Amino acid sequence: MSFDRHLAEIARENPQWTIWRSDAGRWWATRHHPLSAAQRDAGCAMTIDADDPEALRDLLRDQERRAGEQHRWRAGPAPS
Repeated sequence: MSFDRHLAEIARENPQWTIWRSDAGRWWATRHHPLSAAQRDAGCAMTIDADDPEALRDLLRDQERRAGEQHRWRAGPAPS
């Protein structure tokens, strides 16, 4: 698959991020909105990079997981 197609797919899967590939061949993503203090505390990053598209997808999933955990933590425990 061409890198243009990878870019388009990853961007479609992650609309809250800008995705690009550098001239050096690294894959990057940066958030559209600033992080809150709680998101930073949860390990969220404003910009991430990876060696290839699959590694970037993995990092993006991890970032979304961290953001979700931060959101659940702030919202408190689920009602029983």
